[in-house]
Amino acid sequence: MKILAIETSCDDTCIALAEPSAKDFKLMSNLISSQKEIHKKWGGVYPSFARREHQKNLVPLLEQGLRATNMLKLKVKNEKLKITVKNLKLKNILEREKFLYDKTEKFLGKYQKPEIDYIAVTVGPGLDPCLWTGVNFAKALAYWWGVPIIPVNHIEGHLLANWLTPIGESAKRKTQNVKQKTENKIKLPAICLIVSGGHTQIILVKKIGQYKILGETRDDAAGEAFDKIARILGLGYPGGPVIAQQAKQSSMINDKLSIKLPRPMLNTKDYDFSFSGLKTSVLYDYIKRNSKIKKSKEYIRLIAKEAQQAIIDVLIKKTLKAARDYRVKTIMLGGGVAANKELRIQFEKKVQEYSPEANLIVSSGKYCTDNAAMIAMSAYLRIPNKKAINWNKIKAEPNLRIAD
Repeated sequence: MKILAIETSCDDTCIALAEPSAKDFKLMSNLISSQKEIHKKWGGVYPSFARREHQKNLVPLLEQGLRATNMLKLKVKNEKLKITVKNLKLKNILEREKFLYDKTEKFLGKYQKPEIDYIAVTVGPGLDPCLWTGVNFAKALAYWWGVPIIPVNHIEGHLLANWLTPIGESAKRKTQNVKQKTENKIKLPAICLIVSGGHTQIILVKKIGQYKILGETRDDAAGEAFDKIARILGLGYPGGPVIAQQAKQSSMINDKLSIKLPRPMLNTKDYDFSFSGLKTSVLYDYIKRNSKIKKSKEYIRLIAKEAQQAIIDVLIKKTLKAARDYRVKTIMLGGGVAANKELRIQFEKKVQEYSPEANLIVSSGKYCTDNAAMIAMSAYLRIPNKKAINWNKIKAEPNLRIAD
């Protein structure tokens, strides 16, 4: 079985090729085209710009991935697609993606159908224009090649990325036995904290495909809070990495500068979050400082450190409360913010204090941020319980939830 996976929920264009089996999950190719530099000057993602870049990048990434895995074969004769009913249908599928249609038409006219059994694509949640670009591309390929589509929930992808932990850089390396990992290390039920730019959720994982959202943010997600705080401090975008960098450089104690930020909803009895107040507290502290202090490196480093710690404290306490209340022994992290080294270090320590028998499962950093490998894994693990869908029934769902 070979799966082509497509992920375009936000500002990263991602293509992966995987060859899973009952014994292992072979990741053949995992490519990402980042738009970070494009959106940096705006301090956030502009959906229309992101959509345009997806249209530019999808076909070249697919071509690159197929070539790297020796799956790209030229047609006997490079031909321009004739005006047929089939071609007109292809054009209709990509009618709102003119630039993408032109590139796709040339690609399909030049290369043979690769040995692909399924196409997995993120259908939501995410930015509507971005999702539709990936979905329409997947529909076009599925229609032309006659391959079924598996729609994937982006949040479930982040959750199931934890099954990707051992995969190495080389396309030749294989993972452990997927079933064995499920039985021996990721003991279900489990608690998973999904923490990213758009979502902060605590999810009870009963088994693959059966989830319950225990709590979530009532306003800003943790990643969104990092972005907004970084913007206030003039640190750039994306906020998480630059805040972490500044925090790491901060001295432990500074008698001249006292900064104490709130830990929103830290002691509430539920599992919900709220980070908008933290962002406001950073803004007020910044405003009240004189210009000399505002410009000092030590002030920026100290407030970055305190803001990061405030977010970490709330994330850890709420997640461990859920783990304790539901008596689970496996705690998982997923999403872009889970790549934060300080969060991972402190989580590991607190999980061991919670229970020496408990396991903290976190993907390597490259699988925490958006990628198509997690979409391929999600599709594979769900195939026994989730039928592939005909291409014309697939649609983007920007507000899709992993559970009710």
